[in-house]
Amino acid sequence: MGLFDDLSRFLENRLEEFLRNNPHLELEALLEQLREQEEDTLKLIADLQLQEKRSQDEILSTAQEIQKWHIRVQKAKASGRQDLAAAAQEREAALLRQGNQLWGHMQGLKERIKQAEELLRKVQIRRQEVQAKAVEAQTAKAKAQQRLETETSGWWSSTSSYGSSYDDLEEKFRRWETEAELEEMKRKMGK
Repeated sequence: MGLFDDLSRFLENRLEEFLRNNPHLELEALLEQLREQEEDTLKLIADLQLQEKRSQDEILSTAQEIQKWHIRVQKAKASGRQDLAAAAQEREAALLRQGNQLWGHMQGLKERIKQAEELLRKVQIRRQEVQAKAVEAQTAKAKAQQRLETETSGWWSSTSSYGSSYDDLEEKFRRWETEAELEEMKRKMGK
């Protein structure tokens, strides 16, 4: 387990270092997380609203049953059938308790919807803030790139054939450095 923990920690550190060196990627990752959270919250709200609708339908149905049994209680009392009136009153009371439970459940759903909508609002605000930072970072990167191109335009144009071989060399070195790091990591894990 120690080897796995070491490897996991090493990879997390490398990822953090990479993201620090590439802040625009960190912002993009954060934006993606916020998009997913926003999507999940919207799904939750839709699900809760569906549950609320079902709960309202159940309450309405129960209210109609209560009304029906209330009328039966009145009819039984009017005709002098106390046995039926008592049984109907018990049924009406049971339905009232059920209706109260359904009402409480619906109120809980309404509260959860309100909390989810507040969370959604906060996530959307946070996403807008991160998007603004990402645009800022992108603009700063573009300006730095443009400034670099302007400063080196004369030198770079005179060595344009050298430029493509420079990119190849850069790629070869990156590959070699990555392989060396992996070999080092394998060697450390082997100990």
